[in-house]
Order: sequence, then C-alpha cells, then structure tokens
Amino acid sequence: MIPLSVPNLSGNEWKYIKECLDTNWVSSVGSYVNLFEKTVADFCDVKAAIAISNGTLALHISLLLSGIQQSDLVILPNITFVAPANVIKYLGADPVLIDVDEITWQIDLDILENFLVTQTIIKEQQTIHKETGRRVAAILPVHVLGNICDMDRLLGLAEKYQLVIVEDATEALGSYYKGKHAGTFGKFGCLSFNGNKIITTGGGGMVLCNDVELGKKIKHLTTQAKADPDEYYHDEIGYNYRLVNILAAMGVAQMEQLPQFLKRKQEIKARYDEFFSKINGAAPQKITENVQSNNWLYTVRLAQQQELRKYLLVNKIDVRPFWVPMNRLPAFKKDIYIHVDDVAGKIYNNCLSLPCSTSLTEEEQNTVLRLLKEFYYD
Repeated sequence: MIPLSVPNLSGNEWKYIKECLDTNWVSSVGSYVNLFEKTVADFCDVKAAIAISNGTLALHISLLLSGIQQSDLVILPNITFVAPANVIKYLGADPVLIDVDEITWQIDLDILENFLVTQTIIKEQQTIHKETGRRVAAILPVHVLGNICDMDRLLGLAEKYQLVIVEDATEALGSYYKGKHAGTFGKFGCLSFNGNKIITTGGGGMVLCNDVELGKKIKHLTTQAKADPDEYYHDEIGYNYRLVNILAAMGVAQMEQLPQFLKRKQEIKARYDEFFSKINGAAPQKITENVQSNNWLYTVRLAQQQELRKYLLVNKIDVRPFWVPMNRLPAFKKDIYIHVDDVAGKIYNNCLSLPCSTSLTEEEQNTVLRLLKEFYYD
C-alpha cells in the first residue's frame, strides 16, 4: 500500500530522542521543549510559541483565554476536521457554521459578512445574534489543507464586529499570507504535529501568539497552574497540557527538515496538478491570492470520486474522502448553518485526497499517476 500521508523520520530524530533517554529527561521539563518552542517561534516570526500535547488542546486553551463562555457563539467554517467544533462545545458554546468558498474551500467571507450584517446587532460593544440573543464572541478560521482565506478582509470584519480571532493553523505550518505566517494574525494561532502533518512529534501542538505575557499565561495554565517552584501550590484551575521533552526532541529534528519537506510537497503537487489539468471536471484546491501554501494534503474535486476511490484502494493506493461537513454530524446538526448552496456538502461528496507524504518517491508517484491514467483513459 502506498500510504496517504505518513511521517518522514529521516533526520536526527533517533539521535535527539536517544539523548533524552540517556539523560532521563523524558517528561514535560527538558532542554528540547524550550528549543522546539524557540525554533517554531523563530520560523513563524512570532513572539511566543508554547508547546502543547496536541492541536485540539492548543485550540481549547486558546479559546479559554479568549474569554469564550457558556452560551457564546463562535464562527467556524463548515468544512474542517472535527476538533475545533468539539473544542467550542467543551466550553459550553456553540458554533455558527459558515459555508466555504467554491474553489479555495476556505470560509466564505461573502456569506460571513452577510450573516454579520443581517443577523447580528452590536449592543454595548458586543455582537449579538438577533434571533437567539446570544453573544457572537469569536471567529475560528480553519486554514484548510494549508490554504488561507483573505485575512485582510477577515481582520476587517473581526475589528468591525469586535470578534476575537483564534486561527486553526493546525494544517498550515509553512503557509503564508502576504509573507506573514499562518497563525500569527489573530490573538492566538494553533499548530498540530499529528503523525500525518507536514512535521510530526507523533502527537503534539503549539500555541502561537504575539503577546509575551499571554504566552506566559498559557504556559502557566498548561502546567497545572503551579505557582511555586518548590511547593505544590496552584493558584487557579490548571491543565496538564504540556508537550513532553522526548516528543519535543523529535520536533526539533523535524523542524530542521521543514524547508525540504515544503519543497517536496510543492513538487508532488505540481505533478498531480499537471495530470488533472487535462481531466474534464477535475479541480484541485485553488490557492487564495497572496497565499503561499504548504500544500499539506493534496486533494482534488472529481466527478467520479467514489469510483476512483474504490479503484485506487483495490490497487493498494491509500486515498481518503474529505471530512464530513460539521452540519451533518450528530453533535452539530442543531447548530446554526449559514449557506446559500451548501458548497461544503458538494466538496465532501466529490473530493479525494491522494498520496503526498514528503517521503513519497518518484517511483511511487509514478505508480499513482499510471493508475490514474488507466482509470481515465483505458
């Protein structure tokens, strides 16, 4: 089986992890945690980066420190992995699901603006949903597949309606909008280092922010709010969310290879794009103007998605459909969904992700392309 998107552990992973084992620094304290945070902060050009045990918990602590409360509404695109929708519910809030753009697959800003203009009102410096009387507190843009929406326009809407932005940049390490790294536009940005991401720590995440004091607050809360170095004195409710040193060591090794990983993703995308440019009805994700994408997971919209999926799986090519839209999942069916033509549903029905690991060999991609040609031309 040619895998979809798997780790590429071809650098110093073994060396750095062995050092952790040899020195017994394997838990949440250790030099590699600090080094990993500094390396990511420098790469993203951000003042603070706090290592977290996974991307979901990075989103949770970010929304918590953004003041999201029970009964609040948080704006979220309807196409996303389920994690940000779950996190909103953890806090007793609910998502307002916004349909996505037909070609970029990012949150549809026309639909979002129309919702804010027609269905909300600003009262006492808060945006209130007219029908329910609930506060609309934040926007959680998801940078789907490493693409990014028009952040200038989103920032303008957030400022006008006094909404906090927490970026789900879990798929977007190495992506930029107008030269500025994903996850550095809002109050917080969240990264993921799950096994299928462009770099991995096995499981892990990071919170990015440009407020050093907020960064210190996150680090404090995610280490059980322990306020004394010697005594077990905890000054508020805390969380055990910190990344351990042994996984941070893997992260440091992975960050050393990130530039070549990004280059390899671009090469893989270019070959697939060339093939699908000759297939009627095939449409890869369109990258937003002014965006440099990391091309995390190559996905294409097709008329014969189910047939092609079955054909490739039978031939030992690992492919995956897109995420089920949030409004179709039991936990979110009753939440507000703002759309015109349910583009999210169409994308889900027609999209397929193809093998694009950074370790994918030319021979393996040749095999995938040969099978694609057989499917379409034979």
